[in-house]
Amino acid sequence: MARQRGDADARLTRVVAAPRLSNKWVVLFLLLGIGLFNQGDRFLLAGLVEPIKAEFRVGDGFMGLLMGPAFALLYSLLAIPIARAADRMSRIVIIVVGCMVWSAFTAASGLAQGPWTLAGARVGVGIGEAAFQAPAYALIAAYFVPEQRGRAFAIMGLNTYIGQTLGYVAGPALAANATWRYPFIVMGASGLAIGLVALLLIREPRRIVLHAETKPPRLGALSAQLLRISSYRAMMAGMALGVLSGLSFGLWGPTLFARAYALPIKQASTLFGLAFGIAGLVGMLFFGALADRSSKRDATAPLRLAALALAAATALIVIVTWTPGLGVARWLAVPCGLLGGGWSVGVVVALQHLLPDRIRATGTALGMLAVNLLGAVGGPWLAGALSDAVGGDPTHSLRIGLSIVMPLGFVGAWLIWRARNSLVTDREKLVDLDG
Repeated sequence: MARQRGDADARLTRVVAAPRLSNKWVVLFLLLGIGLFNQGDRFLLAGLVEPIKAEFRVGDGFMGLLMGPAFALLYSLLAIPIARAADRMSRIVIIVVGCMVWSAFTAASGLAQGPWTLAGARVGVGIGEAAFQAPAYALIAAYFVPEQRGRAFAIMGLNTYIGQTLGYVAGPALAANATWRYPFIVMGASGLAIGLVALLLIREPRRIVLHAETKPPRLGALSAQLLRISSYRAMMAGMALGVLSGLSFGLWGPTLFARAYALPIKQASTLFGLAFGIAGLVGMLFFGALADRSSKRDATAPLRLAALALAAATALIVIVTWTPGLGVARWLAVPCGLLGGGWSVGVVVALQHLLPDRIRATGTALGMLAVNLLGAVGGPWLAGALSDAVGGDPTHSLRIGLSIVMPLGFVGAWLIWRARNSLVTDREKLVDLDG
């Protein structure tokens, strides 16, 4: 089936000449390295919630604002025009420029003199990071054949869990020997360096188009076209709710562990990061290989895996939130991390299968707009705001806030499961329209 899909694509497309390609594995691991800093900054803030709150005298709601809307609103909105440019311009140049911007603002976060200047720096980080996700996925899809993309996306997805662990562990460790500001400066400088290395080593691959003079469809027309695709709607809505559930727990988890188990923030962040991060790494790789193998027989199989894993992961993080003993929470972290780390790979593989090459970056970014607006913008802020609204004991209030937000992952799993019903026919519709 995979070979037939590739043959069909070959009949429909021609290749625009380009310089000799870089080694695809070098490209993948350089993008992974950039992604580490893309994700590491987000979780760096999560590991430093308590010292920032203490210095600036703000509550959980404001910290949720920093981790959610301040960063993710412009990140989500700007991803669309940037991905649009990536469908026509050099994807690697766009990625590197974005890396420079977010790294500079990450360093600026460490120089903030008040809560609102820190919020402004977070907005700048979001602007830069908008240039990474969709162009990077499109670049990987251009370098790897469909049968290898599951593993490639899984390796790329490791940036979330390695970056998460980096932020949780290195951030508080560096801050312990200086202040909470120092980790941001170190992270920013390191991101600038790896961006320059990527610019020197990665070449833009051949771009597949239908006709030499064919232009990508207008954004409004493309948006309307994709919204008529039922599997696309279901995948993106389901992924958004899954991200809302998981990211809320991921960003508030170190603070919850510190409060619930009376741990210093450095110890809580290290424990949380290692327990969930390492399991997440393994889960990402395992589900990537599984998605590759299963998709050879059935293109909808990755969605089935994603839905089941998301439902199980959601149940486990709710249980962990209310677990009274640290030992039990640590043991539950293993299956929780495995499932939570792997479920999204199936959705990404199915999405790249669905979208033709000419609209892949823009189509991905349009989907990620919904994912980020609902998941990244809404989840962390809503959990923090609900915690403040409940009041009283800070541990209990945070548990209540998370327990209201996280079960939405079950709805997300149901939507991803439903997307299976029309994935194959929807791909044929998009290929026909693209021609």
